[in-house]
Amino acid sequence: MNRLDFEIIKKVIEDNSRILDVGCENGELLKFLDKGKKIDGRGLEISQKNVNICVKHGLSVIQGDADKDLIAYPSKSFDFVILSQTLQATHSPEQVLNQLVRISKRAIVSFPNFGSWLIRLKLLTNGVMPQSNSLPHTWYTTPNIHLCTIKDFKKLCKKNSIKIEQSYYLNKNGKQIKNPLNKFFSNFFSTSGLFVLKK
Repeated sequence: MNRLDFEIIKKVIEDNSRILDVGCENGELLKFLDKGKKIDGRGLEISQKNVNICVKHGLSVIQGDADKDLIAYPSKSFDFVILSQTLQATHSPEQVLNQLVRISKRAIVSFPNFGSWLIRLKLLTNGVMPQSNSLPHTWYTTPNIHLCTIKDFKKLCKKNSIKIEQSYYLNKNGKQIKNPLNKFFSNFFSTSGLFVLKK
């Protein structure tokens, strides 16, 4: 599966970079980057089953929890740390975000935007927790415990003096939003966002 956010991440990452993919699941992104870039890729994944799949495919992945184990990494250990569609599933997103920018020169973070017009409309018309491509689970089965909007995320970065170097906004079809007006109203039009961060 070729996801646009993977293509954006690949474009951002430089050759010969040391990378940590946090919450790497079955290693799909690491495999994708390894094919197109010269990288030293590592992974941290909470599910032992997914770790086993990664190791079986020759990926350097260990079992660990972003909420507890990032603190063990020395500062600036990596050129890039990636947290793709995982921030909302962490118990302490602010702490995780600060650890990401501590242990890397740059962090790449993406997440579903709970402030998009589609989510707002579904909540308004149906009166129940909405589901979408980026938020497919029912409220009682979701791994997401800290849903946020793009506006919330930017405020959190500002509060923690984290600089947003690059921003990418995706629509409901997973396509990058390039219209300047829609980018200006990114919290309304984007179903997900991807950000390159630096402390």
